[in-house]
Amino acid sequence: MNIQRLSPENTIQLLPKLAVLLQDAVASGASIGFLPPLTHEDAVNYWLDVVSALKTPYRILLTAEMNLKILGAVQLDMASRPNGSHRAEISKLMVHTSQRGQGIGRALMNAIEAEAKLAGRTTLILDTREGDPSERLYSRLGYTRAGTIPEYAHSADGSLHTTVFMYKLLK
Repeated sequence: MNIQRLSPENTIQLLPKLAVLLQDAVASGASIGFLPPLTHEDAVNYWLDVVSALKTPYRILLTAEMNLKILGAVQLDMASRPNGSHRAEISKLMVHTSQRGQGIGRALMNAIEAEAKLAGRTTLILDTREGDPSERLYSRLGYTRAGTIPEYAHSADGSLHTTVFMYKLLK
């Protein structure tokens, strides 16, 4: 498995594969801001927005690849204001359903933390749906639960679920 940082140009080249990854994550119930069904066009448009963000110094996109397939992805969104120059948010950790349980999420998280350190970011934040496997992963990686907000986001079945906010201080 190879983890790489994508440039805007690389991301454009990989748009079809990234769209498939996002559609798979949404279809499997991942709480990453979308509800199923997610059309291919909407998935591509999301990644085009990411391409725009990658053109700034405040966004990093990593992918995990093997045999020309994208197995997963994660992003780092760095605060741009002077009082937050030490802070970043981890977002959209996705691992293809066919590849889950193989340590890809952990590897992506370790790699994005290394990128955060290189960028001088020492306070990382993220949020996830309470009770999801991702919450357990983040806890195992040393993230601390900061709090919850009930009825924060819709699920595919229309119900509202609780979101957990977590943080990690890098050494």
